[in-house]
Order: sequence, then structure tokens, then C-alpha cells
Amino acid sequence: MTDPIADYLTRLRNAIAAKHRVVEIPASNLKKEITKILLEKGYILNYKFIDEGPQGTIKIALKYDPVNKVNAIKALKRISTPGLRKYTGYKNMPRVINGLGIAIISTSKGVMTDKEATEQKVGGEVLCYVY
Repeated sequence: MTDPIADYLTRLRNAIAAKHRVVEIPASNLKKEITKILLEKGYILNYKFIDEGPQGTIKIALKYDPVNKVNAIKALKRISTPGLRKYTGYKNMPRVINGLGIAIISTSKGVMTDKEATEQKVGGEVLCYVY
């Protein structure tokens, strides 16, 4: 697999399209940090790290609206790819849907959202957009 983050986002996208409650994804430290951000921002219900096998898995409980059965995540978009990396400074941080969505940034101080990176005045690689 050449792009594990794209695989992570695609597995989430497919689980949402199939209306699954839980999705299992192979774990890595970067994927764990992205999952923590998704929970903090209210895009998923919960997650659990299972350390079995060589790398372990992440179980993610997806969040749905109880009335309309609509998922909290409308779209997941990969921005920086292995073939074309996208970097940004803190002064020109991308705004997703005019601030309603989040951009997940990999910085020298760890993985964080676009708003946190602007507050800490650090730039980095734009991993994905979530809204």
C-alpha cells in the first residue's frame, strides 16, 4: 500500500456509504492521531485501539443523526498525496467551507487542526479536509 492515509479515509467513506455502525482500520501512529482529532471535533462517536498482531487495529464507531440517519461526516478529502505533497504556512492556512469544516495538518508539533496550527503559529503538510 503506497498511501495509508488515503486507505484510512476510503475505508471511512465506504463504511459511511454502507451505513455501518463500526469500521475496523489497520493502525498506525498517524491514523491514531487523526482518529483522536475526529473524536474531539465530534465527527465520530468513539474509537478503540486493539493491539493484536504486528500493527493492531482501530475500531471506529461512526456517528449518525438518530432522526434522519445522516452521518456527521459529509465528506473526507485527501489533499497531500505521496506523489504531490501540499505544505502551508500558518499565515495562509486553508479554510474548509469558510471555517465550518476542518483541515488536518501534520506539523513539527504533531498532528492538529488548521485552527490549532494557526494559534500555535506552525505550518505543515495538509493531510485532509473533513466536513
